[in-house]
Amino acid sequence: MKKICLDFDGVIHLNARFVASTIIEGEPVPGVAHAIERLREQYNVVVHSCRCASDGGVDAIKDWLMLHGIEVDDVVDYKPLAEVYVDDRAVAFDGDWVATLDSIDVFKPWHQALVDRYHAHKTRYKGSHKRRN
Repeated sequence: MKKICLDFDGVIHLNARFVASTIIEGEPVPGVAHAIERLREQYNVVVHSCRCASDGGVDAIKDWLMLHGIEVDDVVDYKPLAEVYVDDRAVAFDGDWVATLDSIDVFKPWHQALVDRYHAHKTRYKGSHKRRN
């Protein structure tokens, strides 16, 4: 079976506040449990994370996944060979280094882009809720 590799923080775990590699607070990213169930129909789902480089990191992730009822095929402390990698802090490389450098210059992970859109919206409409005479 083909393998898909998922990053943990920002893809599975809604990482609002990083405490430590072995202390994982926070909830799953909305929809991730169902998505992983679907993926497991076609792929071996493997989780990797920079947390896994720390002693206890792999076990902390496994415990968090179990706590939230999310079943994966493995959690590893290395980047395994896979068909596809899903990471919230990745830029897809399409063979064009000029375009890739441009993408890196403007890159933001999805959760930061969401916060920025919220603040832009809030600033744009600031005061629009006030009554007009």
